[in-house]
Amino acid sequence: MRQTAREEMLQEAELRAVEEMAERRQAILTEIRKVIVGQEEVIEEILTALFSKGHCLLVGVPGLAKTLLISTLSEVLDLRFNRIQFTPDLMPSDITGTDILEEDPATGHRRFRFVEGPIFTNILLADEINRTPPKTQAALLQAMQEYKVTASGTTYVLDPPFFVLATQNPIEQEGTYPLPEAQLDRFMFHVGIDYPPLQDEVEIVAKTTSSYRPDLHKVLDRRKILDLQELVRRVPASPYIIGYAVKLARQSRPQEPGAFSFVKEWVDWGAGPRASQYLILGAKARAVMQGRYAAGIEDVRAVARPVLRHRILTNFKAQAEGVTSLDVVTRLLQEVKPDEPRS
Repeated sequence: MRQTAREEMLQEAELRAVEEMAERRQAILTEIRKVIVGQEEVIEEILTALFSKGHCLLVGVPGLAKTLLISTLSEVLDLRFNRIQFTPDLMPSDITGTDILEEDPATGHRRFRFVEGPIFTNILLADEINRTPPKTQAALLQAMQEYKVTASGTTYVLDPPFFVLATQNPIEQEGTYPLPEAQLDRFMFHVGIDYPPLQDEVEIVAKTTSSYRPDLHKVLDRRKILDLQELVRRVPASPYIIGYAVKLARQSRPQEPGAFSFVKEWVDWGAGPRASQYLILGAKARAVMQGRYAAGIEDVRAVARPVLRHRILTNFKAQAEGVTSLDVVTRLLQEVKPDEPRS
């Protein structure tokens, strides 16, 4: 059936938007590289999550520029940025905000006024999130899922875009509270940050011990980011691609009929349906960021590790043998094959 002139115009507009997205991505990377040396994969994963309306859990030892990366990103994107240092004595109201009693000097009347907490921002850095008790961690749950905050019986809508980046130190476990599975599942990506290569570390030391002060330029504003997030949702994904993403998530479950022997041997619980959703959203965002208006199998495979690694719970046998959830994901990517596309 021949396309109407209106349909052709809409398609051309979408393709132009995809081209613009690829150009803006390159501009963002150029600006971030003025401050951050290396960590290319980490930056790509963070941008993918942002344009997918997801959230990231960043796991790495101290001193790897996690905070600097996030603050630089907020500056390049011209977004409001707040940081919360999670501590054992942090209360939920310290995150969401609280009511204060104030008196009108003219009338003498007293009333409660809600003072917004640091969660009312665009980019929120939840630093060392596992150092605070579950009750306080849970204060983020509603905001991350519904983009709303309820305080003193009143619900407040957060100003989009709302993007949570939580950091976690993998070494110091004393005095920490492991994130519940329900909260872990709210994070689209688990992003592992490792030590930089030798040459990158030399460049880092040279830059940070000199008088060099980069001049950052704004690349995107709030309105444009929201438009690009909607563009990602409109990117097509064929039943063939969706079927592969669902198959990849389902094969991580030891209870699944026909599960691989290594999954039954090493895994207690596999990834749920939200993993399949994030595999597709991440694949769409990655495709658009590279200037393509359709998600492919390689896009799904590229986001599989950050999507699945925190959703697969290994058992004691795996831990005893030194097998991690990331090892399981790597095996799944080797073993799970896409079904033949229907003609």
